[in-house]
Amino acid sequence: MRAYLDHNATTPLRAEARAAMLAAMDVVGNPSSVHAEGRKAKAIVERARAQVADAVGASGADVVFTSGATEAAALALAGRGLRGAPIEHDAVHAWVDPVLPVVDGRVIVDDPAQSVVQLANSETGILQALPAGLAVSDITQGFGRVPFAFSWVGVGMVFLSAHKFGGPKGVGALVFPQGTDIAAQIRGGGQEMGRRSGTENVIGIAGMGAAAIAAQADLAAGRWERVAQLRNILEKAIADTEKGTIFVGKENDRLPNTSCFVTPGWKGETQVMAMDLAGFAVSAGSACSSGKVKTSRVLRALGLNDDLAACALRVSLGIATTEDQVLRFAEAWTKKRARMAA
Repeated sequence: MRAYLDHNATTPLRAEARAAMLAAMDVVGNPSSVHAEGRKAKAIVERARAQVADAVGASGADVVFTSGATEAAALALAGRGLRGAPIEHDAVHAWVDPVLPVVDGRVIVDDPAQSVVQLANSETGILQALPAGLAVSDITQGFGRVPFAFSWVGVGMVFLSAHKFGGPKGVGALVFPQGTDIAAQIRGGGQEMGRRSGTENVIGIAGMGAAAIAAQADLAAGRWERVAQLRNILEKAIADTEKGTIFVGKENDRLPNTSCFVTPGWKGETQVMAMDLAGFAVSAGSACSSGKVKTSRVLRALGLNDDLAACALRVSLGIATTEDQVLRFAEAWTKKRARMAA
């Protein structure tokens, strides 16, 4: 039986999101139409807007729905000349000056108002302590897995993507205080308060809102604490059998579900293929950069040389992951490693 252990790439659709999307499918109206059908569609969008704002601790803030975190990042960052660290996701790295230093996995910020800092890294799971007054934060990987509220740090803007916390693919959001000047990158009909034109993805937006509330409920119930225990079980099983394996970021605060480990001499992509054949879905890093010729920019920024960075494997667990799946993965990985090393 296959086990899906690549939740940082995307997560299974939550039952709550599926139910909300199915209900929205029966609504025929365009949210911009003024008739009853249009108003019903608009109500779905506005309900989801309130749900997302509430879930990120930003009640009363503006929420602009986008096609995902990549578009939301562009909306937040284009033309602003902000600074970031080399460990940021490609969607952020494309828009910032990557000059912020990274020391022992932590980003050093001297001018928060001109900086972008991610909440959690998708490849390593390392968490950042967001400084007060930060301009923008990518909370895509951290939302719903670690405590966060927009109001805690007074961050200017945050963005996230539904499919990282059990919502559908193809929908994300940018959250910011009301009155913030946002220059539209997609122009036309003036939807989303003039900040993002195009008919709203009502079905996807409904799913995102429902998933956001459910994700926060799981966090509040402590369900990720069990996941962290499973991650620790996995790492101990690997460490006990392969003494030379390096667990990236283990000394840092990390996402509860993420283990990135490096086994010298065994290429990450080879491990991914071997484990896929054994029935396990894992990755060699960010899904957006997996398969590229260059080694991970993130791992190089953390001090790993190219040879070591090329040998990284990422295992990311989910709420539904079981101890049996984790132990079976460790056993299969150990057997593959033994054959490879023979």
